[in-house]
Amino acid sequence: MTRPLLIRGGHLIDPPNNIDASMDILLRDGRVAEVAAPGKIPAKDFEIFDAKGLIVSPGLIDIHVHLRQPGQEYKETIATGTAAAAAGGFTSVCCMPNTVPVNDTPEITAWMQSAERGAIVNVFPIAAATAGSMGVRLTDFTALKNAGAVGFTDDGKPILHDDIMRASLQAAAKLSVPVIQHAEDTRLTGGCSMNLGPTSFRLGLRGMSIEAESGIVERDIRLAQETGGHIHVAHLSTAKALDAVRRAKRDGIHVTCEVTPHHFTLLDEHVGAYDTNFKMNPPLRAASDREAMLEGLLDGTIDAIATDHAPHALHEKEQEFDRAPMGITGLETALAITLQVLHHHRKAPLKRVIELMSATPARLVGLKDRGTLSRGAHADITIFDPKKKWKFEAQTSRSKSKNTPFDGWEFTGAVVATIVSGKLVYRRDSTHR
Repeated sequence: MTRPLLIRGGHLIDPPNNIDASMDILLRDGRVAEVAAPGKIPAKDFEIFDAKGLIVSPGLIDIHVHLRQPGQEYKETIATGTAAAAAGGFTSVCCMPNTVPVNDTPEITAWMQSAERGAIVNVFPIAAATAGSMGVRLTDFTALKNAGAVGFTDDGKPILHDDIMRASLQAAAKLSVPVIQHAEDTRLTGGCSMNLGPTSFRLGLRGMSIEAESGIVERDIRLAQETGGHIHVAHLSTAKALDAVRRAKRDGIHVTCEVTPHHFTLLDEHVGAYDTNFKMNPPLRAASDREAMLEGLLDGTIDAIATDHAPHALHEKEQEFDRAPMGITGLETALAITLQVLHHHRKAPLKRVIELMSATPARLVGLKDRGTLSRGAHADITIFDPKKKWKFEAQTSRSKSKNTPFDGWEFTGAVVATIVSGKLVYRRDSTHR
């Protein structure tokens, strides 16, 4: 048992409880025991965390990460991936099923959550919607949910057949969980390695059209309307797809979506001279699409920010651009990018940032008593300094892989501490820039 922890002197932002004020918070036995005005909780035999000048928020939750284990431990393990998550302020991560073998059984789902994996933050698997993620036969949704799955997806492989997606939405609706779609019509993207536009033309690379994303989103919205199911669009990247989501929400269809920090920060032109650290799927888009993502974050159309943390080994990325795998790491830079771009540059309040990275992600995948600091909630907390200036250096990353486009970037806003179940699992070195 750990001693009770009193976090005092900080500014508490808890969107579900509409708290945005200086408050002290006491954690005991892995739960929030008390939240009170400064100095109202007597300092007894407690461990003390001085949060003066810092923001105290519910723990960040990333609903889209790739931990690579089982089967690709040379890229990442659950232990190293969750260490990177903790350094990024995330107290919970939802891991995708494209492991080797694919997470399509209750046994693999349970194995990923075993204490033997060495996770230091909460791990919530998202299971495959179809056997082997082959898009042919549904997995056992009920058994997988009972084993701990919080959603279903064939992420990396879109569910293309209408009948399979319809059946997935119907099965998931009975369990009140989402179907998460990688919105890419792969019949239109074969051999493509970046966004279709002037940059792909200049580099002589085949480009993905925006219709390859928007067409699948529009189809899925129609099926969600038919079935009453919950469709969640992963890593949305185009204005056209976002417009479809916006219309569907106005019509009362149960559709939600997420966007990554790299899609609201970078452009396809950043690929430069075939830099594979800027290669991801969906690809970086044009300035108009990036602007649409920012507007969607600010107006509430976009529900969550998720990293799509996708580690790859150095030798895999050091290939010709069209042969290198797609994906970048993102857990350690997500909050800093969001603070810099959304809060400092676009003036979004910190409450909105925390909604996008904690409260709403918890609700989307049904993580009860997370994403909030109500009394009795899980004692998962992120403490950060929105004014701290620092430089991210990929070689210091806790991830096994270093494939990031943000190496050497300077940020304003840094994680100071991450607390999971009342236990401090990460604390920033005071000497770190």
